[in-house]
Amino acid sequence: MPRSVNHVASKARRKKILKLAKGYFGRRKNVWTVAKNAVEKGLVYAFIGRKQKKRSYRRLWIVRINAGARQYDMSYSVFMNKLKVAGIELNRKVLADLAMNHPDAFKAIVDKVK
Repeated sequence: MPRSVNHVASKARRKKILKLAKGYFGRRKNVWTVAKNAVEKGLVYAFIGRKQKKRSYRRLWIVRINAGARQYDMSYSVFMNKLKVAGIELNRKVLADLAMNHPDAFKAIVDKVK
């Protein structure tokens, strides 16, 4: 019985990986084994990067809220605690935006919690 190989599927698989490797330098873009390793590593970095982006944004928001709160003689931790006690449920993203772009609104929040 003759050997059966599915060249259509294997070629499609290789083509998919080489398409993802477009723009890479040297053999990483056109040699199958090298490109496969480079693409797999790139996808791992992309997965990790999506998680790190969330962390870095949260850190940025905390820095901005802290800077806004310190203008009114209050640290970040004290400000966040007073917000919680006052029952104001604004997330860090919104608070950071108010501190940066709408200082009057942020001052109103600080006055309310003091």
